Amino acid sequence: MENASQTAAAPAEPGTQVAAVGGVSSATAKPEGLKSICMNADEIERAIVRMAHQIIEQNGGIEGLVVVGIVTRGDILAARLVNAIEKIKGVRLPLGKLDISFYRDDYTTYLAPQVESTEIDFLIDGKQVVLVDDVLFTGRTVRAALDALRDIGRPESVQLAVLADRGHRQLPIRADYVGKEIPTSREEQVAVFLKETDGADEVQIRQVPAGARIGAAPTGQNASSAGGED
Repeated sequence: MENASQTAAAPAEPGTQVAAVGGVSSATAKPEGLKSICMNADEIERAIVRMAHQIIEQNGGIEGLVVVGIVTRGDILAARLVNAIEKIKGVRLPLGKLDISFYRDDYTTYLAPQVESTEIDFLIDGKQVVLVDDVLFTGRTVRAALDALRDIGRPESVQLAVLADRGHRQLPIRADYVGKEIPTSREEQVAVFLKETDGADEVQIRQVPAGARIGAAPTGQNASSAGGED
């Protein structure tokens, strides 16, 4: 759930369409700051199915696996991964979502988090946890998620699955499963749109607005309409 930048502006639009605004869409002007579309709906779907197969292969099956998505959008992607694995293996894995708002190292300075959406109604002790996020950037969101999981239980292992890895790590964290590696500069923003929240699936590269803080990420119920990770 990490973005190069988030602002308090009106919800952003995938591509040239206004999505998830009262159910209305309009093929109007190109969204401000849009540089390229690096994943469309079909590519996102294929990435999820590929990661599902990789998770099964890496773990020699699905015994002992549980899936936890980081709010926001990581939880949506986690649900899609669980659905994909169920189609392959015929078994539905335990699925949870994790709000890491109070575990972030910048929440007292930049955020007003609301911790009210962690839902993990199963034990993670001794399990292989597949932690899911949308974009991997500095690694700080993942570090916060690991701290949050530690307070919930003691898993045997934690594996990281992300839809997009944009590089620029500030911590020694890597993803085990990656939908797509997206080369970016630190002056660019990777924005993830999902149909469940935005009306369409798309991953965009955008120019960071002038004056915006690079590395800011929305959390909990205060997340803006475009996803991303810190």
